[in-house]
Amino acid sequence: MYPNQVLDHYGILTSMLAPALLMAATGSLLISANNRLARVVDRLRSIIGQLEGGDHMTRAELEEQILRHRSRARLVLRACLMLYLALGAFVGTSLALAVDAVLGFRLPYLPTGMAVVGVLGLLAASVYLGREVILSVRGFDQELDIELARRRR
Repeated sequence: MYPNQVLDHYGILTSMLAPALLMAATGSLLISANNRLARVVDRLRSIIGQLEGGDHMTRAELEEQILRHRSRARLVLRACLMLYLALGAFVGTSLALAVDAVLGFRLPYLPTGMAVVGVLGLLAASVYLGREVILSVRGFDQELDIELARRRR
């Protein structure tokens, strides 16, 4: 084996590992998004319990909270789907780099295309998670306003 061939193998391996950084970042976001989804679901269950238990909040207030939390859950679900797409695309990028090298670098657009799909998935997930945070804060503000108004009476 010639020294240049060894360097080519290291170059290929190095380029295959580059998407690993994006995979790690995507995995961290997935953990965060799944935790957010779990919290939304727990809160929904709590509100449903209040609805059945005749809590101090009116039925209309509780139903409004349920609708808001359902919207939040849908946004987090979409973000998770985009993150899974991104993760798969980054794994595909790494594999596409290896396949391209084996085939003599005849598929230059495949790894790049896979990487672009992954980055677009991260972008879409970020937008969904951002929208979910906005809904969360707005909902919290509404709940605080209702509670403060109730305590003033």
